[in-house]
Amino acid sequence: MSVHSMNSMNAVNSVNAAARGVVLARPLPSVRVQSLATALAVAAAVALPQAFHLAGAALGVGAGLGQALLPMHLPVLLVGLLAGPFAGAATGAFAPLLSFALTGMPVVAMVPFMVLELAAYGLFAGLLRGSRLCASVPVPASDADASGVRGGSITPWRWLAALLAAQVAGRVVRAVAVLVAVGVFGNAQVAVSSIWTSVADGLPGLVLQWVLVPAVLALVERASRHV
Repeated sequence: MSVHSMNSMNAVNSVNAAARGVVLARPLPSVRVQSLATALAVAAAVALPQAFHLAGAALGVGAGLGQALLPMHLPVLLVGLLAGPFAGAATGAFAPLLSFALTGMPVVAMVPFMVLELAAYGLFAGLLRGSRLCASVPVPASDADASGVRGGSITPWRWLAALLAAQVAGRVVRAVAVLVAVGVFGNAQVAVSSIWTSVADGLPGLVLQWVLVPAVLALVERASRHV
């Protein structure tokens, strides 16, 4: 075999190896599918808090159940990871506004902060779907075939990585919004301490998201391979 042929083969092998380590952008669904997903997610994000509110009232804990389990976050994160950043950001922005208009929840002082936080969740969840972050997460040997490249699938571990990054981004956006509202505009209706108390109060909801979101997405991935 000539030196030129060997060099060509080595070059091809290097390109293939590099491709295996890169996650190509996952194609977005059609605009129609994104629009439908957004509408369904907004409806779910409005209905779920009401269901948790009723359950909390029946259990005698009032609004505490919703504050702990963060039901409005679930549809926003799911639609972002499934349908992309446009659907995720739109759901996160519109759901608190529609919920307030229809039910008076959340309270008016918290609406702007929830709009920014949830829109950030949906936006970053959508941007992180199929990103390099997912590929960099090690997976068990049983999931070795799910490399995350185009045409493959993303394992629950990699969905969890994208979810965690989106959660952090949303919390950072909320923290910045609170600090600006208090420090720049002198907003007395929200306290800086709410940045930390909201995280502490919502820890059960974060754990619920860590369990449910990757599980749902893995089921969707599995079902899509058989369509």
